Amino acid sequence: MLKRIFRSPLAWAGVVLLGIVAAFGLYWFQPWKLATDTYVDDALPVALATTKAAPEASGTATAAPASGAPAGNQVLAAGVFVTHEHATTGRAEIVRQPDGPNLLVLHDLDTSNGPDLRVWLTDQRVVAGRAGWRLFDDGKWFEVARLKGNRGDQVYELPPAIDPADFRSVSIWCKRFAVSFGAAELKSV
Repeated sequence: MLKRIFRSPLAWAGVVLLGIVAAFGLYWFQPWKLATDTYVDDALPVALATTKAAPEASGTATAAPASGAPAGNQVLAAGVFVTHEHATTGRAEIVRQPDGPNLLVLHDLDTSNGPDLRVWLTDQRVVAGRAGWRLFDDGKWFEVARLKGNRGDQVYELPPAIDPADFRSVSIWCKRFAVSFGAAELKSV
């Protein structure tokens, strides 16, 4: 009986169509990424907690830099990730370097792996839970880069044209499904 069914051109067309649908489904959803992790261990920049001079052990204050500029990296804004579509934890910071570009730093990021994940800076506020999943493409946003990995410490250089003051959050954005895996509200430090 099975031999007779597969003699029909219609049956073979159905098998080919089923194969095409299965291949497309695997490409689009990439289900194996739910069971795999990509770890990143970028060297994190050392940032100043404050730009004020601190007293030395002898009781005298150290001098601030003559130019009035910070002597090292300075954290401009920071926030903690909240969960959206997938459980997400970690911390985000925007760091100003004295002689280089601003950096977006992700500390101890832990989220699910997924297809087409990006790091976005946005002007949207962070709303926890399901209500916050799809807000980040509603206003102004900037795609920093593809997410390097779903776990670990990551550093991304921001272009000079990007003013960190224009953005109030960072999102781990799944571009394919237009949904946030998690986001952090950036508050001035």
